Amino acid sequence: MSRHGKRYRAALELTKQKPGPFRDLAEAVKLVKQTARAKFDETIVVSSHLGVDPRHSDQLVRGTVVLPHGTGKSIRVLVLCRGEKEKEALGAGADFAGADEYVKKLQDGWLDIDAIVATPDMMGEVGKLGRVLGPRGLMPNPKSGTVTFDVAKAVNELKAGKIEFRVDKGSNVHAPVGKASFAEDKLLENARVFLRELVRAKPAATKGTYIKSLTLSSTMGPGIELDPTAVAADVH
Repeated sequence: MSRHGKRYRAALELTKQKPGPFRDLAEAVKLVKQTARAKFDETIVVSSHLGVDPRHSDQLVRGTVVLPHGTGKSIRVLVLCRGEKEKEALGAGADFAGADEYVKKLQDGWLDIDAIVATPDMMGEVGKLGRVLGPRGLMPNPKSGTVTFDVAKAVNELKAGKIEFRVDKGSNVHAPVGKASFAEDKLLENARVFLRELVRAKPAATKGTYIKSLTLSSTMGPGIELDPTAVAADVH
């Protein structure tokens, strides 16, 4: 018995008719839109396997990038702050803003949010939430711009399509670059902007090949193999 449904098998046939690795990112984007055949608007993801050892701190790959056309997802943002910063956050479009009441809600298991921004004076309280927020990738961090007094800027960037990427224990980086419903040119620009940032994030301690493999896929579709060297040169 097949493990995959008819839609997946049909999408897989398309990739067999046009086998990779693709040197032209635009061609791969065109194909990935054709393979997205689910009944919902699938997310398009760029996945990479890197030649780094994340066990060493000088080989960690981490960064943020604002996708020019957003991710296609409505981001719910909580800002942990006090006083006037609360009004500033809400005025910038934050879904929730406050201090003690939200810290208590988070401690009680409330996680109906996609991103958290915190002002530096709140980090004493936020630090106590590490076990809750850390595993879910919600912990505010100065390096990602989510620990700041400029809460309006942080909220605007998140709402505009700012994503954070980080290498996992298996030396992989996955990042959403839009939805299947996006026009090809918008998906292409988003993918290029992310890949350019991934290339820039190469640790100085990395030796040998940095991007070992690169694929483009939709949520329910097969992976489309890209030529890492050609694509990296194109977006650099």
